Amino acid sequence: MNRSRQHASFVEYALAAAVVASVCWAMLWFRQTGFLPQPFVMDTNDTFMDWFNTAFWANRPGAYDVWRSIYPPLSFVFLDLFSLHGCHLASPFAARDCDWVGQATILAAYALNVALFWIAFRRNDRASALPRTLAMGLGLPLLFTLERGNLILVTMPAFILAYDPLVRSPLVRAVATAVTINFKPYLLLPALAHLVRREWRPLEWAGLATVLIYLLTLAIIGSGTPGELASNTANWVVFQSGQVWNEVNYSTSYAPLLTIRKASPIPLLDLVPSRLVEGIEYAVPLLIRASQLIALLALAGAWLQPTALSRARIGILLLGAYLVTQSPGGYTQLFLLFLVLLEKWEGAGPRIAIACTYLLCLVGDIPIATIIEISTNGWLSGRPVTPSFGLTIGHFLRPGLIILILWALSFDALARIVRAHATHRPSLGMAPA
Repeated sequence: MNRSRQHASFVEYALAAAVVASVCWAMLWFRQTGFLPQPFVMDTNDTFMDWFNTAFWANRPGAYDVWRSIYPPLSFVFLDLFSLHGCHLASPFAARDCDWVGQATILAAYALNVALFWIAFRRNDRASALPRTLAMGLGLPLLFTLERGNLILVTMPAFILAYDPLVRSPLVRAVATAVTINFKPYLLLPALAHLVRREWRPLEWAGLATVLIYLLTLAIIGSGTPGELASNTANWVVFQSGQVWNEVNYSTSYAPLLTIRKASPIPLLDLVPSRLVEGIEYAVPLLIRASQLIALLALAGAWLQPTALSRARIGILLLGAYLVTQSPGGYTQLFLLFLVLLEKWEGAGPRIAIACTYLLCLVGDIPIATIIEISTNGWLSGRPVTPSFGLTIGHFLRPGLIILILWALSFDALARIVRAHATHRPSLGMAPA
């Protein structure tokens, strides 16, 4: 191993050790307090409820016209298969305590994700596989997803199969991509990397598989039409506008900060100097637009030089531009971070992005000011707890790290495209040069 590679390994192992240390700190915090530290959700009695709220409606009619779900039908088909029907009669909370199949599936999905991270990273680069698996397996994004019981847990294995560069079967890739889109529609964005690279056959296969899975699950459920999904999504946007604190608490974007003074009953930004508040309100829109622009320039260059960038890199640009614009939840960065860790530790851009990924995997936060303190029950600890939550450094740093990843890999992409121009004329045809 040369000196450069040794240095890279040392840096990555040091960053992974920091992630492991942060997990140990969080465990000690939980042991002492009975609840998880920020940015884990303030409602300490709500663990796994992303899963069991959805599973409750998978076991009865009304998911789209009563509960007004925005999940495509595949989610309800899956949860109907992996739940004990007799447990979902009274309430989602009662179902959580009764449905051992659901709880076992959540934990099994977590374990499967960690195993697939190891396999994918080891095939991609043996030297960095261990620290990257530790960061992803024990890091905040996956642990947050586990605590919520979010369906990202069962989407991520398909995402790994779809984007692991060593999965060569076009059919496996197409089906895996279709599954990811039917679980989480925003994952259409990284799938459009085929479009940018003008890989028409894989794009057609993935599109066909997506439609077929949707139609099959729609027929099974009997609801979840495009019109219902569109209407419910519009309703969800209105609902989320009143949940600004949840958005800010663990976000991929600075956008929620722009509305918090008007939409939140908690004067969050009143706790920081007014000059900082004004600076945020002025700089954030400019920063978001500039990030969109640099990503768009890199994508335009990738269209001209389809072989200059990998599909994973183009997926990072497409997904990253979306995540800095608005946040569908902090745990969604899990997909972005996996793609980043498929990069080699070569060049300034990838190194910066990989380092940022490790930092985003750190568990816990540093409080600036307490906003609220409540007395409630901790479901994980099984005892009364008194959690306090408030403004933290992470509220300002995490979205910035996402932006830094996007900028670093966009500039690196532009440099690769310029080098490709030196040896290959820009391709304006219908297939890669």
